[in-house]
Amino acid sequence: DEIYCLIDGKSVLQPQRLPKERRDQLRQALLMAYPKENIAKGHNEVYLKREDGNIIRATLLSDKFTQKGKDAMVFRKYLLSDADNLQFEVLSGYGTFPQECCDLFRNMVKCGYNVIMSGEVRSGKTTFLQTYQHYEDPTLEATTVSTDEETDYSKVTKGPLIQIIADEDDLKQMEKTLKRLDSNYIIMSEMRTAMEYKFYLGITNMGTRRCKCTIHDNDAASFPRKMATEVVSSFGGDLQATIAQIYTNVDFVFEMFEVPTDRSKKRLKGIVEFRYDKQKDLCLAHRLCKYD
Repeated sequence: DEIYCLIDGKSVLQPQRLPKERRDQLRQALLMAYPKENIAKGHNEVYLKREDGNIIRATLLSDKFTQKGKDAMVFRKYLLSDADNLQFEVLSGYGTFPQECCDLFRNMVKCGYNVIMSGEVRSGKTTFLQTYQHYEDPTLEATTVSTDEETDYSKVTKGPLIQIIADEDDLKQMEKTLKRLDSNYIIMSEMRTAMEYKFYLGITNMGTRRCKCTIHDNDAASFPRKMATEVVSSFGGDLQATIAQIYTNVDFVFEMFEVPTDRSKKRLKGIVEFRYDKQKDLCLAHRLCKYD
């Protein structure tokens, strides 16, 4: 019956209680907007869009999958940053990275590098990606691909934009169609499945630049092998060649983290450059800078 709220990065027990009868009523009410979600399934995920454009994801777990009588509901709000706050100087003011980085990042956007924001949950990846995207050339066409409705990039993208929401099976069926859209670049939020990795590699293998993605990982040098292993296990191919593709197609990785002593604070842990030396057949991860 307990209710916890995340306040300043810490889970705080609230004085209110939510008995099982009320939880069941709330679960039924939330699922009414999603006829395809079967309450008997026992694990459901729904998205609620607020008037201010922010998204709330509700994850509903019945005691079919938890300890008996210990059903759970998790609500996570995805804040859409106000356009006025989508400035590198604002993030620098929060201490996310030094002031000197602002001009560097603006020039990186202009150069059109393929970048990935990596880090743990709630490490500031999406906020940094939104800010980075806000500086993008408004004359270019973009396509976003995600498996859920967590982020509406139309609020942070000034140019033409197509937003695709597709699960792994949908993305598999749409892959050829999406590649033929001939967008100037793609944005992928929370890449986590083999099909998403394969699609990203397929797009960047075509020479597409300016691609931006987020991924759950706290070590830039290790996730290429994880990505490649997922792709090869699901679709076949050569593991080393796939790893080499990742090091060829990705230019820079921004590593994000939460400050352990104050989880309301996010920091850029480091910037890692990826390169592939064809002559020596070497994958190189060069750490340009590290949080001090």
